Amino acid sequence: MSRISVNGISIGYDDVGSEGPEPPLVLVHGHPFNRSMWAPQLEYFGSSGRRVIAPDLRGYGESTVVPGKTPLETFARDIASLLDHLGVDRFILGGLSMGGQIVMDIHRLFPERICGLLLADTTPQAETQEGRQGRHDTADRLLREGMTPHAHEVLPKMVTPTNIRRLPAVAEHVLGMMRGTSPEGAAAALRGRAERPDYCETLERVGVPTLVVVGSDDEFTPVEDAQLMHKLVQGSTLAVIEGAGHMPNLERTAEFNEALRNLLRSIPGER
Repeated sequence: MSRISVNGISIGYDDVGSEGPEPPLVLVHGHPFNRSMWAPQLEYFGSSGRRVIAPDLRGYGESTVVPGKTPLETFARDIASLLDHLGVDRFILGGLSMGGQIVMDIHRLFPERICGLLLADTTPQAETQEGRQGRHDTADRLLREGMTPHAHEVLPKMVTPTNIRRLPAVAEHVLGMMRGTSPEGAAAALRGRAERPDYCETLERVGVPTLVVVGSDDEFTPVEDAQLMHKLVQGSTLAVIEGAGHMPNLERTAEFNEALRNLLRSIPGER
């Protein structure tokens, strides 16, 4: 684990693999998780020689907790500043759920820096009025009750009930990440995410190889959301991971890694 200070906060991050001619792979975790959700991808791609960078977002993991409200643009600029610090100009960028929305915001702000996109179990639309109220209500609840009740409640939607039984270590990892997240950090992200913009128009302008991934049984961001992004991004690839819920990179690691490996191979100049 490494740590740096940028934008007035401290960011914990992993940086594995080697600095070769290929652009690094940058992975952005979702809510309410931390960078350890990418452990299988760090190991798989890092051991093959690919440089992989996975930060903890502000308010999560080992990064600074900032109460209040954290817009997606703030997360996006934190990651850009981290990559500036690391001397990374061009990169392949991926994210899951809220992480995918942060990826879309980074693309909105810095499209010239991105040479490939992974959008996993996420949605590009702005929040609905009902959804905005729901996020604010959940933020209030987390500050009032802490993370544990909410974590147990949403676990069967993060990981399918079948996979909770079949993959108890995965379920425990996901539950542990959620329970270990700061309520203040999670609430700030929920309030900022409630005000996110619509990314459909910017997705239509994506000009780099793009992989859209979704678990076949994802209740939070169903297959229809992935199909919309696939339609918006001309030439993109859609991978529906059978038997997975909202966390296909953990529930069906081999299938997820294979789809991501194919994306990396499709990028011009890649081996």
